[in-house]
Amino acid sequence: MSGQRRRILVTGGAGFIGSHVADAYLGRGDEVWVVDDLSTGRRAQVPTDAHFVEIDVADPELRNLFREVRFDLVNHHAAQIDVRASVRDPAADAHTNILGLLNVAEGCLEVGAGRVIFVSSGGVVYGEPETIPTPEDAQKQPLSPYGVGKLSGEFYLNYYKRIRGLDYVALRYGNVYGPRQDPHGEAGVVAIFSNRLLDREPLTVFGDGDQTRDYVFVRDVVSANLMVSDLPDARGSGIDALAFNVGTGVGTAVNRLADLLESVAGHHPGREYRGERPGELRHSTLDSGRLRAHGWAPLFSLEAGLRATYRHIEAERSNSESSE
Repeated sequence: MSGQRRRILVTGGAGFIGSHVADAYLGRGDEVWVVDDLSTGRRAQVPTDAHFVEIDVADPELRNLFREVRFDLVNHHAAQIDVRASVRDPAADAHTNILGLLNVAEGCLEVGAGRVIFVSSGGVVYGEPETIPTPEDAQKQPLSPYGVGKLSGEFYLNYYKRIRGLDYVALRYGNVYGPRQDPHGEAGVVAIFSNRLLDREPLTVFGDGDQTRDYVFVRDVVSANLMVSDLPDARGSGIDALAFNVGTGVGTAVNRLADLLESVAGHHPGREYRGERPGELRHSTLDSGRLRAHGWAPLFSLEAGLRATYRHIEAERSNSESSE
């Protein structure tokens, strides 16, 4: 598909990562449709040159869009991403993350879409891993409905590939951060810390702050999406043969993350330590050697990515205040 103008659908393209991915496809000359129900995404983040359709990915009416456009590639970012919300309401999580995926997969089969890129998770599907950095073939032990749903999505797509011929690739993300990240979601610690620093308020740390995560900048995640969009059809059996971890391979403690952001902000308003959140992983770092073997590598250091993110949030807040 490389070098051709493609018709691409980005589900969840009004969200944090999906909007960046849609931007990148447009930048390569592709024609892009964005589907989003705006439950968490923002209309303002949809690229101006993309065709936008406001609809739930689980809605059967979405299939009409597939028939009308006949997509060459589908990048499936639409998801319910809050682990705690999945625990409170597993059925609602499954509605979006499982039924939504099945609706998209059936649409792809009907019109002969070339490939589905499915966003899985490099944290929740592995649980508390024995090997760090964790490779794709590590034991899967999700401990939340969200994690179970993401892993189920990979198994469903493996069925669609092996039995019905639908090509797919799964990307298992680390902790993605960057401009446009939602400061209100549980996964948005960088945005949360940045906003508190801009308000000169203490940073809230759950537990002792020594738990580690693999923080990967959104522009590096975008480059991974572009790369797997053009990879030859993957071979091998089982879900792991069709999955790629997307991370830096470096675990960063929450305390260290706070130190770095305080340095970017130029002030240290202090910390408030609270009890650990039940079920939170202690350590999660990804081995992305498989993706690196195809030429991908993260280009942004954590320091550079945090600086760019903080400055973006600072500028957005300034623009918002000046327009009031």
